[in-house]
Amino acid sequence: MDLRKTHSVILTEGDPEQKRSEILDYFHATFTIDERLYETLKDESTFYLKGDRLRHPLIFYYGHTATFFINKLIIARVIDRRLSPRFESLFAVGVDEMSWDDLNESHYDWPTPGEVKRYRDQVRDLVDGLIKTLPLTLPITWEHPFWAIMMGIEHERIHLETSSVLIRQLPLDQVRRHDFWEICRESGEPAANELLPVSAATVRLGKEEGHPLYGWDNEYGSREARVEAFSASKFLVSNREYQAFVEAGGYRERAWWTEEGWNWRSFKQAEHPLFWVEREWGWGLRTMLEIIDLPWNWPVEVNYLEAKAFCNWLSAKSGKSMRLPTEDEWYRLRDLAGVPDQPGWRRAPGNINLEYWASSCPVDGFAFGDFFDLIGNVWQWTETPIYPFHGFRVHPWYDDFSTPTFDTRHNLIKGGSWISTGNEATRDSRYAFRRHFFQHAGFRYVESAHPVEIHEDPYETDTLAAQYCDAHYGPEHFGVPNFPKACAEICLDLTRGRSRGHALDLGCAVGRASFELARGFDQVTGLDFSSRFFRLAARMQEEGFLRYALPEEGEVVSFHELELADLGLKEVRERVEFFQADACNLPDKFTGYDLVLAANLIDRLYSPRRFLAAIRERLNPGGLLVIASPYTWLEEYTKKDEWLGGYREAGEPVWTIDGLSRELLPYFTPLGAPREIPFVIRETRRKFQYSIAQLTVWELK
Repeated sequence: MDLRKTHSVILTEGDPEQKRSEILDYFHATFTIDERLYETLKDESTFYLKGDRLRHPLIFYYGHTATFFINKLIIARVIDRRLSPRFESLFAVGVDEMSWDDLNESHYDWPTPGEVKRYRDQVRDLVDGLIKTLPLTLPITWEHPFWAIMMGIEHERIHLETSSVLIRQLPLDQVRRHDFWEICRESGEPAANELLPVSAATVRLGKEEGHPLYGWDNEYGSREARVEAFSASKFLVSNREYQAFVEAGGYRERAWWTEEGWNWRSFKQAEHPLFWVEREWGWGLRTMLEIIDLPWNWPVEVNYLEAKAFCNWLSAKSGKSMRLPTEDEWYRLRDLAGVPDQPGWRRAPGNINLEYWASSCPVDGFAFGDFFDLIGNVWQWTETPIYPFHGFRVHPWYDDFSTPTFDTRHNLIKGGSWISTGNEATRDSRYAFRRHFFQHAGFRYVESAHPVEIHEDPYETDTLAAQYCDAHYGPEHFGVPNFPKACAEICLDLTRGRSRGHALDLGCAVGRASFELARGFDQVTGLDFSSRFFRLAARMQEEGFLRYALPEEGEVVSFHELELADLGLKEVRERVEFFQADACNLPDKFTGYDLVLAANLIDRLYSPRRFLAAIRERLNPGGLLVIASPYTWLEEYTKKDEWLGGYREAGEPVWTIDGLSRELLPYFTPLGAPREIPFVIRETRRKFQYSIAQLTVWELK
């Protein structure tokens, strides 16, 4: 296989033995290119240097890509024996994107490069043998043993890129030139940049299961978005265009920077792009292995914070609303160009896939219709923090690939660079980095007055809220029926033949009972005092799904997505609304109900008597009040003199059912005997709360 012209393997069709051969060639090409990268280091001592003080020395990455194969093959149960437990622990973790001011001084007892090379050879032999002997049927899907092998290959290709950036930051005397990594020698003055119009259209993002190419979990799912008309720069921003910002004092003017950007600039004392080299006779550019005269017509390489500051400066200078493109807008540009996906390239349409040089090149070298460098040359920063598409699922063999980045602090880069190969060079790839990070990345700008959509962290990680999400919408545990659903079903049974106009779910938490009540009521209002619960209930009503992270063991969590449609509740959501409110002090508008459900509420109110005295005013004549509670009175929620039961009076116990009767009997008639309703709340994989609520029904006289 030509190392400068590798293509992703199509995993869904073809002859299995031919596919085995393709994967074998792809694996060995990947392993070889990775090792050629480390051939650029001067000597063994260079392996222990850090290109970036916030990252590991290069010896870590040399071992990491090999141990990744073993660790994932064990998780996938393809193999059951380790090659080197020490290495597979030492090199397993640490590719963590620390904050720019979080300095990790941990000490590691690193092995020698020779020891790591011998280990790498063992891994290569093992994977080679697996590819040659494992049973292979097509298609290769998420659960297929060969998916674990593809995962290791594509992971190693990611590190070709990230390790090359670290090598680029080493002292020049610690690297050496290499024929395989020859750079572009073309340079000159760039053509003037200009804005070109882009018409409005709908874009569709995301992969379906069964897509022919390997993908990371964040690529799967779907998104359809309307992109309004905008204008985009014809070229990527060149070094010459960016120089105007530098010479205008852009790095010293607080007004152009976001708060995060200014904090980073101040901490780093940055005065110009990282790879620009200030010399007495003029600017130079640090490529991976050389310093050359700064090519003014190459794209500038900066982090998101610098790119954003440039756009703010350009907006003020031009009087136009300039910013970076969103992910949706980038896809609109790519769709306009009609570029086939990577396996269909006879020759790369841009400076990508290592097919041309081991560096950037002039910004006017590769045309895509009216625009240039829509893919390749350098990655392009976007305004969009990465987020999961609808239908996203975590891959169990690499459960922390994507989810830690769904925090609105990791922005997507699109289009790939000169060293982007494999999955990185495909249309659907989604890679995101902290905004202060450096990759081989630059940017183009767009003119648009349309607001940028920021998808907030969609995984509820608050422990209590996640437990309630699971209790309301998750699976049953130990055969105990879903509690809010059981309460709602009792309410619907009680109101059969009665008016079912409007129901009130007080203390609705994350909303399951409200939706269940809407199966029979014309309208349901859910109220909760907790903003975190109300927010989740409202999200479920508006979007039809919730995502949450559930503790499994220690720091290990699992990720879940629940949809109303899967519960048969999609059609009722329009009859449900949620508000945040205090049950002991309800606004006047909450009235006129045929039923009020107060489940697991009464023993969490600060004034349960006030609630009971006022709730009758909210009910229609003959309306029902349904109260369910385990009566776990605690002074942290309710002062003891407000407790309805659970205390002694004159030496005798007072039970909550007696306190309820005392408060309600003057105005309500009890219907039937109290019922015992069990419920389970899952805390971790091995710890559950089992409780029994007493449910009573009261009819307004």
